[in-house]
Amino acid sequence: MTTRIGVITFPGSLDDGEAQRAVRRAAGEPVALWHDEHDLRGVDAVILPGGFSYGDYLRCGAIARFSPVMAELATAAGAGLPVLGICNGFQILCEAHLLPGALTRNAGLHFVSRDLRLRVENAATPWTRGYTAGQEITIPLKSGEGAYAAGDGTLAALEAGGQVVVRYLANPNGSVNDIAGVTNEAGNVVGLMPHPEYATDELTGPGPDGLGFFASAVAALAEVAR
Repeated sequence: MTTRIGVITFPGSLDDGEAQRAVRRAAGEPVALWHDEHDLRGVDAVILPGGFSYGDYLRCGAIARFSPVMAELATAAGAGLPVLGICNGFQILCEAHLLPGALTRNAGLHFVSRDLRLRVENAATPWTRGYTAGQEITIPLKSGEGAYAAGDGTLAALEAGGQVVVRYLANPNGSVNDIAGVTNEAGNVVGLMPHPEYATDELTGPGPDGLGFFASAVAALAEVAR
C-alpha cells in the first residue's frame, strides 16, 4: 500500500510543489490539500510547506493557523498523525501551539539564503528515523524570520526531553541553542527552518541529504500499515 502524504497549500505557499516532488522521490504519494477545507482525505501524514502564507502581513503563520484545515490537523496530530512543518510551516505550527517556541526576525535583520551544515540530534521521530543521531547533513536555508526563540523553562524541557531535532553547526540567524528544528513531546510533529525538499538529489541543490526526512516517514508509515 502506498503511503499518502498530504501537502497543505495556503495563500502564499511557495514550496508546496517541491514538497510534493520530494514525497514522490521518497516513493510516497503526495496528496494536495487546500487550506480552506475541513478534510485531510485520509492521508497518512501531512506536510506544511514553506512560503509566505497570507503574505506574512500580520506575523509569520499567525493568520494561517486559523485556516479551517488546521482544526482538522490539530485533532489528527493529537491522535498521533505525523506532521512536518518546513520554514513557514514551522512558523504555523508554533503559532497553532502544536510546537513550542516561536520564530523571530533573524539576527541582523537580514534574509538568509544559503546551504548549511546541520547535525541530527533526534533520530527517533517518524521524519528522522532514517538518519543516525549525530549525523551531519547539508540542507538549504532561506528565511528572514527563522531565529528560534523560547523561554528558559521551555528550552530546558526541550533539551532534557530530546526534543531538539536538528541543530545548526554554524548559527546563521541567532537561533537560541543553535536550534534548527524541534518536535513535540509525543515526537510525531516536527518543525524545521531549513528546506529538506530542496536537497533530494545530486542534480539540484547541495545533494540528497534532505531526502531522508521524507523517506523516513514513508518507511515508518509502511511499517505501521503492515
